[in-house]
Amino acid sequence: MSAVLSFPRERGEPANGDRQEPWPVLRAEEMSKDYGPVTVLSDVSLDVLSGEIHAVIGENGAGKSTFMRLLSGYAEPTAGTLTVAGQQVSFSKPEHAQQAGIVLVHQEILLADGLTVAENLFLGRELMRNGMVDDRAMRRLATEKLTELGCKVSPNALVRNIALADRQLVQIARALLDDYKVVIFDEPTAVLTGDEVERLLGIILQLKEQGAAVLYISHRLDEVQRLADKVSVLRDGRLVGTYPAAGLTQMDMARLMVGRDLAALYPEKRNTVPGEVSLKVNGLSVPGYAKDISFTAAKGEILGFAGMIGAGRTEVFEGIMGLRAANGSVTLNGKPIDIRSPRAAMDAGIGYLTEDRKGKGLLLQERLAPNLTLSSLARFHPGLMMRRGREKAALLDAVDEYDIRLKTLGVKAGQLSGGNQQKLLLAKVLMTTPSLVVIDEPTRGIDIANKAQIYAFIHRLVGEGKTCIVISSEMQELIGICDRILVMREGRITGEVMGDKMTEHEIALLATSDVTTTDRQGGTT
Repeated sequence: MSAVLSFPRERGEPANGDRQEPWPVLRAEEMSKDYGPVTVLSDVSLDVLSGEIHAVIGENGAGKSTFMRLLSGYAEPTAGTLTVAGQQVSFSKPEHAQQAGIVLVHQEILLADGLTVAENLFLGRELMRNGMVDDRAMRRLATEKLTELGCKVSPNALVRNIALADRQLVQIARALLDDYKVVIFDEPTAVLTGDEVERLLGIILQLKEQGAAVLYISHRLDEVQRLADKVSVLRDGRLVGTYPAAGLTQMDMARLMVGRDLAALYPEKRNTVPGEVSLKVNGLSVPGYAKDISFTAAKGEILGFAGMIGAGRTEVFEGIMGLRAANGSVTLNGKPIDIRSPRAAMDAGIGYLTEDRKGKGLLLQERLAPNLTLSSLARFHPGLMMRRGREKAALLDAVDEYDIRLKTLGVKAGQLSGGNQQKLLLAKVLMTTPSLVVIDEPTRGIDIANKAQIYAFIHRLVGEGKTCIVISSEMQELIGICDRILVMREGRITGEVMGDKMTEHEIALLATSDVTTTDRQGGTT
């Protein structure tokens, strides 16, 4: 197996000498998909050319992922035709699409936690030597492919022990081991930050230069603007249109996605001065992840935490929440607290939205009501019987207050779009009436319209006098909503930025170098 492009001649494909001009590697015509009586995709047609990056954008639930599943053999269309290299094809399973040269990098992490990195890369297609699995060759090829992606994990590491960002890079490496004509990326940078994103975008541009056709699905419109040659917009399962990327601004794309002018993405910052200190952390250490962390957060303040993958931001707050062993002192609203479990943290008045809403935040196979009330069961289960009427009323209120879009109250959490899952998780956490809300990656994997809503919710929380801490890998997001930002590197806080100093340059400098705030001000560390 090799990631070097090898375009076998097929009917309709230009000869090697004629391949200077782009040609249609993939053509979808009037493709539709129904699930029972529900139509999720209707009459979508587009061409993807060789040496072209073709972005597909749309709100959550617009049909993007469904369309990609049809193209890559994970689902069969109800109607429509698909042509690859001039030959009409039909895929009943992903292996057929891969044999035709179409590979999909999934939005979800689909790896076996109990296997090593190398074993995951070659799972189901192991290299053999003399009738035996050639582990040495697989480790060597795995190292080569991961190095190309800038991923430094060992091929011998168990997937369950590596960071979420590294798991995504492993998944991308697995896809690129195949021979391919078309590479489909479905939200590939959702769990990546900084250098990881830049390396991946470089790989995608390299694929384009090699002549591959690339389909790119992302909610990060800045990436679409940087990469795409063409942009196709889906809305409510239908194709709005296909446009040259060079003529579109990010606001143009947002307007096409939602079908209306979108108000400013970030709420206008308040001129009010934050109130008294709400949270005080002193000398907190989380063994193996963070050391000597001290900071304060005030009532009515949005405090941001920035840093690269592995900086220890999430682990600090998992320590505060009792999800990890931690040492140090934590004071909330003037009272020292000893948090040894998430329940104790919630009882003390801390609400925490995990970065992994699918794995740790929601029960995807459960209905919405149990998800909403799970953290505040005492309100709905005061005795022997669950108060179903009270629970349903709470769900109706949450659906209205947080604009959770759904067809019926009976759907499972996993059937909601990413943005609506995030709003359900926010409603669940706020059901416990916390005074301090910690939100880890508030808009990961959600579209621009839902992002604007999430930011408005955060703005409303601090307007009510709550303290809000936002951990995010998107620097522009932190700059847009926060009053103050603390930057971490290698388990320590390296500095604070606010006011005119709240720029991507300042944050990146603190996140990636040994220079601290006091160094730049002429002091000593």
